[in-house]
Amino acid sequence: MIILHPSGTEIQYYNLHDTLLSIIESYHIYIEYQCRAGYCGCCRARLLKGVVTYNTLPLTCIKPGEILPCLCHIHGDVEIELYSSI
Repeated sequence: MIILHPSGTEIQYYNLHDTLLSIIESYHIYIEYQCRAGYCGCCRARLLKGVVTYNTLPLTCIKPGEILPCLCHIHGDVEIELYSSI
């Protein structure tokens, strides 16, 4: 399960090969993005709980605890705080 904060929205996911951004978008939830390649940082979010990995490392600087949903893949349940409004 994916839990989005601050709204508390809960999302079930089925395809672990999809990026976190793709999963969120498949539920028609708005998340800001520009490049989908990890260099603009627009989709930046804070990982509150869980584990994500990247097939390609982000090109933009991210702070500890931040993730880029456009590139990351989840491993099990996660909770994230979206910086943009949903």
